[in-house]
Amino acid sequence: MLILKKVAITGGLACGKSSVCQILKNHGVACVVNADEIVHQLLSTKTDLGHKIARLLGSDVIVNGQFDRKKIAEKVFSDPKKLLDFEKLLHPSTLEEINKRYMQASKSESVPLFVVEIPLLYEIQAEDYYDSVITVVSDENIASQRFMKNTSYGKEEYERRMSRQLPISIKAKRADYIVENNGDLENLKNSVIKLIPSLVSI
Repeated sequence: MLILKKVAITGGLACGKSSVCQILKNHGVACVVNADEIVHQLLSTKTDLGHKIARLLGSDVIVNGQFDRKKIAEKVFSDPKKLLDFEKLLHPSTLEEINKRYMQASKSESVPLFVVEIPLLYEIQAEDYYDSVITVVSDENIASQRFMKNTSYGKEEYERRMSRQLPISIKAKRADYIVENNGDLENLKNSVIKLIPSLVSI
């Protein structure tokens, strides 16, 4: 069994976390796991967790037998209490699945890094699980423009969701490494590749 270094990639909305993960994967040094994708898989109406979420949020968040993520977002982001209760249900299961993926990767992957894209790393106090943390930062105007371009939401929704996260300045201060993403993909790639020797040698 290999001992892979655990690296968390965090940051705000539309800052470039997925791009950083993809660069590490493409460079052949990382197995990449996305916490949001795990959440999507866990949101099944057929599981015990799914039943608890349906009871919490109401049956109207289920459309054609599936959870409607947009309806869930509308409910939880407009009600701080519901959001907190929702997160208490979801986050432990997500962290458990990440650990399962790590154990699987340790048996099958030949890369040195196990990289997890996890936006709410600090908010759920999961940073101690990782050997190192990278916070990806972007200018707020750039990030909000990316968010609006890639979703059907406006700036008000961007600001509302960001208000539920720790300020980026705090995430950056607590991280082991900071990657700025205000330029093009090539600049981002160069910044990430420079970090690889440090990440591997932890």
